[in-house]
Amino acid sequence: MESFASYLTSERARSEHTVRAYLGDISGLLDYAAGLGLTSLAEIDLHVLRGWLGSLNEAGLARATLARRAATARAFTGWALREERITADPALRLKAPKRTKTLPGVLRPAQLAVLFETLATAAGEGDAVALRDRALVELLYATGIRVGELAGLDSDDLDLERRTLKVLGKGNKERTVPYGLPAALAVDDWLRRGRPALATPDSGPALFLGRRGRRIDQRQVRAVTSALFEALGDTSASGPHALRHSAATHLLDGGADLRSVQEILGHSSLATTQLYTHVSVDRLRTSYQQAHPRA
Repeated sequence: MESFASYLTSERARSEHTVRAYLGDISGLLDYAAGLGLTSLAEIDLHVLRGWLGSLNEAGLARATLARRAATARAFTGWALREERITADPALRLKAPKRTKTLPGVLRPAQLAVLFETLATAAGEGDAVALRDRALVELLYATGIRVGELAGLDSDDLDLERRTLKVLGKGNKERTVPYGLPAALAVDDWLRRGRPALATPDSGPALFLGRRGRRIDQRQVRAVTSALFEALGDTSASGPHALRHSAATHLLDGGADLRSVQEILGHSSLATTQLYTHVSVDRLRTSYQQAHPRA
């Protein structure tokens, strides 16, 4: 498994979080195979892979999860074939249920106003963690970057004069993303008053720090955003990804073109970005039906 993990990290450029997920998936596959009395990789054929996915489907796993498990199996058997641990790839014809094109809840502008007012009030007292939380939430919404991309930011990734940041995205692809004045002010406040209070010799160049002075991790960012959304009450949004979805939806609602939003979000496929147009159209249709007398 260490060799497979190294392959995912070095050649497939998968994040640490994704590698852990893949290894957990393969562990489940191997346990399923062992339960059938199989003792070698060569005995895992297409029938076994389909049976494994079928058992997960019966267990109630979501379609997106099943699709990821199928992708994991394909990556694993492809690697095993390359390493000559098997003589044929059984996953070439493996299919998983199509992902349903659903997106997390999108925050309304009024909800965001309340959220940012709450953050600004807390940061006004000068607490370092409150200053950090305000800056990272402002930056997440301003740029639409992924939580992993945020956690990986270094201080020198910011161009404070041009108000842009350099992001290392999926597949180690680098892109430059602009951000607005509110985020710039919050980040400046964090750098001047917050970060120095938390920084230690172990902080390195990390832009955002945890309470102990080390680079903030994704779990900590999720905890911050989840608490904020829970306090809002009337929202289905959860986790930092909701800020990414909100940013994308509001950009399109405001007239941004699809290609620009694709570039900002770092999507490799325009089809992924097009999901957000569905959100905007659905909202427009709902408003029309509620307001037009002949809807």
